[in-house]
Amino acid sequence: MSELFTQAILVSMFSATVRIAAPLLLVSIGELVVQRAGIWFLGVEGSMLMAAFTAYFASVASSSLYIGLLAGIVMGIAVHLSMAVAAVTLKINQFIIGLGINLLASGLTLFLYRESFKMFGGEVPTIRPFETVALPGLSQIPILGEILFNQHIFTYLAFAMVGVVWAFLYRTRYGLEIRALGENPKALDTKGLSVSGRQYAALAFGGTMAGLAGAVLVLALTDRFVPNMTNGRGWLAIVIIIAGNWKPLPILLAVLVFAFLEAFQLQAQGIGFNIPYQLLLALPYIGAIVAMMGLRWRSEQPEYLGVPYHRE
Repeated sequence: MSELFTQAILVSMFSATVRIAAPLLLVSIGELVVQRAGIWFLGVEGSMLMAAFTAYFASVASSSLYIGLLAGIVMGIAVHLSMAVAAVTLKINQFIIGLGINLLASGLTLFLYRESFKMFGGEVPTIRPFETVALPGLSQIPILGEILFNQHIFTYLAFAMVGVVWAFLYRTRYGLEIRALGENPKALDTKGLSVSGRQYAALAFGGTMAGLAGAVLVLALTDRFVPNMTNGRGWLAIVIIIAGNWKPLPILLAVLVFAFLEAFQLQAQGIGFNIPYQLLLALPYIGAIVAMMGLRWRSEQPEYLGVPYHRE
């Protein structure tokens, strides 16, 4: 146990926590806007997975990480907009659509992954992922510099988006309209504002964030696509939003807790910590269950979350 508390190990663990938090934070903050708009989108896992595969395939085919990044974002938007058509326009049950998207993404990406072997000569090509960016001056700060300021550009973006989304939701008229969608969409409709148009926009933003998160998984944190590599992050994002009480800053704290649990189990396995590895792998999900059980404060869940709006 003492091996886990050396300075080098702790710095590595906390640095990994910040790095692991990036895609989880991106998808969580995007899903927050979607849920604030009154849409229960359970297909976040599938959207991330489709984006990850698309980003990988496009990067290998084009030999460009930036084309892969763009392709992943476009795929995330496309999956979310399919939800918009089904749930907002056609009024189909939102839970069924989300689960269907997850099942489709899992099977389709596995099939396409196997088929891509033929295109690549039976091999799994690797990519050279995005490199970390050390911020001048700040990265030289002892300990904190290595943990906070020697990360991928997407990590800085993810943390910045928390402030951006907070300011949008609570300091702009459009953010007020998005929050009104989840609380009282009829109030917007009676003022002549388009409920469906704003829900489409919220889902497009959520798709951008989910697509970016999926692309980051494969283009920054690894060097290849692996089937089901999202590993439940989409489901964790939903738990994180509930644990964060539908507010940006508590969501950030919840993301950091789950990211630390994952970083801890990776570090513990790396030094041969004498605990069954299955238990270590389960730590983030055990944390999710405990978080759900421990919620006792007043819920800020939007009143009309998951309820299709019908004009009278």
